[in-house]
Parts: sequence; C-alpha cells; structure tokens
Amino acid sequence: MRVISVNVGRPQPNPWKGIGATGIDKRPVDGRVAVTAPGPKGNGDVGLAGDRVYDVAHHGGTDQAVYAYAREDLDHWEAELGRPLADGSFGENLTTTGLDVNGALIGERWRIGPDLVLEVSCPRIPCGTFQGWLGERGWIKRFTEEVRPGAYLRVVTPGSVGAGDPVEVVHRPDHDVTVALVFRATTLETELLPRLLVADALPEEDMARIRRRLT
Repeated sequence: MRVISVNVGRPQPNPWKGIGATGIDKRPVDGRVAVTAPGPKGNGDVGLAGDRVYDVAHHGGTDQAVYAYAREDLDHWEAELGRPLADGSFGENLTTTGLDVNGALIGERWRIGPDLVLEVSCPRIPCGTFQGWLGERGWIKRFTEEVRPGAYLRVVTPGSVGAGDPVEVVHRPDHDVTVALVFRATTLETELLPRLLVADALPEEDMARIRRRLT
C-alpha cells in the first residue's frame, strides 16, 4: 500500500457553479508536500500546502483536509469511459495503490511516510463541478451508482507526503461502517442510514443530517 502521486490544485474558472473558480484541477507535484490540519470549513483551506478550495460552503476544512482516490478505481473508469485518466483527474490529493479506499472504515487511521497520520472521515459526494470538469453527460448519476467515491481524511498528526510513501493502517475502529456504506446510505439506499450511527468519527454536520433524516 503506497501513495503513487501527490496532487495539488491549479485554480481554473468554474462555469458549472455560481462561484468564480475551482481547485479540482489537481496535478502531480515533485518532492514532498507539507500536510497540516486546516481548521474549520469556510475559508478555503485544505491540508496540503499550496492547495485550496473555492466552494468554501461545501469543501475544505478539518473533515475534508485531504482527498484520496485509488489508482485501481481510476483504471476502472479509464476502461468504462474509454479515455486516459491521469493521477489527480478526479481532484484527489493522494492517488494510492494497493489500498482499499472505499472499504476503509470511518475513523480508520493511516500512517503515510515517516510521520503523517490521517483519519478517514467520509466519502466524496459528486457535484456539478465534478461533472462539468470531466465533461461526461449524466456523470453524477453514473459515479453514484458505481459506489467508488474515494475518501476524505482529516489530519491527526501533521507531516509531509511524497510519491512512493508507504501507507500503513495503524487503527481500525470496532464497527463495520465503511466509506462505501456511508455513500450508499446517504445516496442510494436510505434504509441503511441507521447503521451509520455507530460511526462517531463521521463529521458532526453529516451525523446531524443523518439524525434529522431518521426522525
């Protein structure tokens, strides 16, 4: 299990939302990148130095500090879409290999390289910017039905990350709530929502939304 690419965003115009720019255009960088906890959502800060988000109401902050996507899932989509997808194509900060990102448990912790520790917080939910960026008609529906969302992570111990860094799972919580299960429950199969309540590492706003939907 390792990181094969570290990707940082380049601001691009965002004609798909009522905001001026998007940071979804993530591209591989050389060398090591500092990773720190960005603080609460709302100011555009994320975990990787040199990166940021522009839809500050929905992205960034403590619980979405880093986004990871598996190269194996990108390869799947390459075959489905019939086009190459470079590392970072889905807006991910970390492109991984050998790691079941969607099967990771909420609250699971990964040590990456010598000092960085990240904690799995929630799945990525596709939006209009993602669909517009890929230029695929019906992409939100197609991506959702495939249940390969990738994972957002929060920073537990700051450090740095570089391509080639090993990934070690150093903690797995005592429940069965995976990234994929949260995604399915909140998008396709709402009957699964009660199962999410044991995953106390879910973001507070997500847990509050789940409880409202169950009342």
